Amino acid sequence: MDLSVSPEQIAFRQEVRQWIQDAMPADIKAKAAGGGHYDHEEQMEWHKILYAKGWVAPQWPKEVGGTGWDIGKRHIFGEELVRSNAPQLSPFGLMMVGPLLIQFGTPEQKERFLPKILSGEEVWCQGYSEPNAGSDLASLQLRAEKDGDDYILNGQKTWTTYAQHADWIFLLARTDASGKKQDGITFILADIKNTPGITVKPFLTTGGTDAFSETWFQNARVPQSNRVGPEHGGWTMAKALLAHERTGIGGIAESKRWLQLCKRIARETPVGKGSLFEDRGVRDRIARLEMRLRSLELLQLRTLAAAQVGRAPGPESSILKLVGTEIQQETTELCMDAMGHDALGWLDSPPEALPAIEQGVASSFNYLRAATIYGGSNEIQRNIIAKQILRLPTA
Repeated sequence: MDLSVSPEQIAFRQEVRQWIQDAMPADIKAKAAGGGHYDHEEQMEWHKILYAKGWVAPQWPKEVGGTGWDIGKRHIFGEELVRSNAPQLSPFGLMMVGPLLIQFGTPEQKERFLPKILSGEEVWCQGYSEPNAGSDLASLQLRAEKDGDDYILNGQKTWTTYAQHADWIFLLARTDASGKKQDGITFILADIKNTPGITVKPFLTTGGTDAFSETWFQNARVPQSNRVGPEHGGWTMAKALLAHERTGIGGIAESKRWLQLCKRIARETPVGKGSLFEDRGVRDRIARLEMRLRSLELLQLRTLAAAQVGRAPGPESSILKLVGTEIQQETTELCMDAMGHDALGWLDSPPEALPAIEQGVASSFNYLRAATIYGGSNEIQRNIIAKQILRLPTA
């Protein structure tokens, strides 16, 4: 893999950076300068700006709305978005169910759903976890029973991120309970806003955000034509989608930004006659994180290079998820340590009490405690790595 930077890539980075600067609305630009904490409407506004430019789904094939960029340009584009503190787009349509439909959907499903995912006309959420089926996802109990041309759904999902904003939900449901639990699961798409019997109840995280919801299904009727893949074949769909999700959860560009913030806070925190950045322990922590992050970035580039030639993400995505989320937690923890008593500040702290760019550190620190759990807990990722990459024997 050639990691040298070409003149074309340098020019492309400059083009992207200038375009973001010119295209970002003034209100979003002001928030970006203050750390970048956006509501759903601002995220969707930025989504539609990227869509109008044709840059909203660089990872999709060009024939279904992607950019046709190679791995280098896609990587540069992602880095520049994070560098600018632009709103982070919802991953559920663009990064999860969209790629799954491209891979497994029927022609009718692709025609129906992909254009509206691209345009932002329809927003998606994920219905996987249940109160008693999180890491052990195959234990899910949401039932889908056939009735004519429909499925009747009954049960509950939890941790359905931003379901209160979603138009559609992709979910796993139990269609057969007679055999091995993984074999009786089906992947279904449901209109979450217009289907009677679906109820969404948001709840607060420890980070003070209403990111998660409980979602209830009571005799909710969904057409069987909304099934993706074969009946009882949902476990295969789930693994394929989770591979796409885990590739993105690692958050390498985001961790780079956190490390830069750590350095800035350390340099601006006085200690004796110098600054906290001169403390050997702090510098050692930063250096170790930077080395791990650079190693992980090389693995991500290899994974993206494989995707560029048509290979879907495999078990290596578990390494990206496992190490990436640990680094996210460690970088935010380092920021909290460097801020000292200022780490008690919150999103609504007055400007005179805390610089705007630091107001979201405590909230992000709290939210990212869940990063090693969502998308498949890191304990599960270790099992996948052991069995599928290291080929260790199982008991």
